[in-house]
Amino acid sequence: MLLAILEGMPAGVPVRLDQVDKKLRQRQGGPGRGGRQRIEQDRAEFVGGLRGGQTLGSPIGIIVRNRDWPNWQGVLGAGADEVDAEKAEAKALYRPRPGHADLAGALKYDRRDLRDVLERASARETAARVAVGAVCLELLAAVGVRVLGHVVALGPVRATPPPTGTTFAALIEAVEASDCRCADTAATAAMHEAIREATLARDSLGGLIEVLAVGVPVGLGSYASSDRRLDGRLAAALMSIQAMKAVEVGIGAEAARLRGSAAHDEIVVDTEGSALAANEEAAGSFGGGAGRYRRPTNRAGGIEGGVSNGEPVLVRVAMKPIPTLLKPLRSADMRTGEVIAAGYERSDITSVPAASVVAEAVAGFVLAQALLEKFGGDSLGEVRRNLAGYAAQVAGR
Repeated sequence: MLLAILEGMPAGVPVRLDQVDKKLRQRQGGPGRGGRQRIEQDRAEFVGGLRGGQTLGSPIGIIVRNRDWPNWQGVLGAGADEVDAEKAEAKALYRPRPGHADLAGALKYDRRDLRDVLERASARETAARVAVGAVCLELLAAVGVRVLGHVVALGPVRATPPPTGTTFAALIEAVEASDCRCADTAATAAMHEAIREATLARDSLGGLIEVLAVGVPVGLGSYASSDRRLDGRLAAALMSIQAMKAVEVGIGAEAARLRGSAAHDEIVVDTEGSALAANEEAAGSFGGGAGRYRRPTNRAGGIEGGVSNGEPVLVRVAMKPIPTLLKPLRSADMRTGEVIAAGYERSDITSVPAASVVAEAVAGFVLAQALLEKFGGDSLGEVRRNLAGYAAQVAGR
């Protein structure tokens, strides 16, 4: 069972429980998933902080139960009388998987059975983060900020970016129509083929996930303190997801290969007050509340100097292939030191589409946290009033 406690959420935020469960289902979906997804059917049980579909301002308690637990009784358990030594030894693991926390964790915590490491290092815990993130996304939506995590590459397949002028609503619709959570239908078909080939080869695939947030007001984060930089906080949150190996903001590493004149976003002034606003629903050019100032491009990914600049916040995170392989790599038996094939636990060929839902959730948490730091209040009404006053101030500059 997973228990998540979310503190600091203002009162009066409408929370659609079906949307929270929808995000949990999306986290379990996608082609290339393993047997566990046929066992688990996650749903969120709210045990505090909510009444009648609205937050109360008190801590929010969410439970996500583990339907696989009966299969592990006698093997895992907190009390000495909850573990059957014979059953536990039958399930014990001594062959660490390259690329997993198994070996480093066992050495760090001086554990004999690798199961003590892998069960906690497992991405199963992200179900709780998705549930919490779903609540944060409800707060963001209530003040006009929308967030989407989607797949832009899986294995060797890279999606074509959506056409210029694609609305955010249309992008969401295209992503959710794809079981790979990819807006490019041709790429989705190619991803299926790549997964099929990897399955036949008894291998696994990684990919690239993009998180896009539109309607983010200028001024979230800070340049004054390193630990409050919005880009740094988003990067840390995304890298905290299991199997993630790299994060980029905007054009990311490409900026290192360009001259400054081609790497930065020019600033233009919307003197008529409507020319660019008419296109604010476009996923690539949403005006996020920077007054009359706009950027014809968004190479910075909506963040400059650690502060949101009013353009869409765009970050990408690279996920490595899952390290649990049907055709294991070489490892060592930790009891004998013998070179032997790594251990195998039921696993996925890929979980990149599911990970995009997790990335969306953790980014939503960071953005909600930064939003409340800037416009905090005890109720949604107070947050909205604070945001409206700030928007009027910015509009007058």
